[in-house]
Amino acid sequence: MNYFKELKVWQKAIELVTDTYLKTQTFPKDEIYGLTSQIRRCSVSIPSNIAEGCGRKTDKDFGNFLGISLGSAFEFETHLIICKNLNYINKEDFDYLEAEIQHIQNMIIKLQSKLETK
Repeated sequence: MNYFKELKVWQKAIELVTDTYLKTQTFPKDEIYGLTSQIRRCSVSIPSNIAEGCGRKTDKDFGNFLGISLGSAFEFETHLIICKNLNYINKEDFDYLEAEIQHIQNMIIKLQSKLETK
């Protein structure tokens, strides 16, 4: 199994976590246990599930964790749209994070396909 730190998708997801924490620092304080917490948790879930899947014995197990990671990526994108609609994030930051999460989603899907064709 691949060592997770070598996977480009894991590296991109780690960058997304860092960016998410930095961008959410300015969110309203009354959202600390709401939307701020939710978007941070699902951003952390993306690379965490990739790493956990790498530690499993079979490609099928790894694929299952990639599925969980992909679900978290779509959840992240949903929270991001809500943040934009509530004006918690500016257009420039939204566009950047949206492009990043969509790139990560595509990378996960390609990795899943690669595992399935092995």
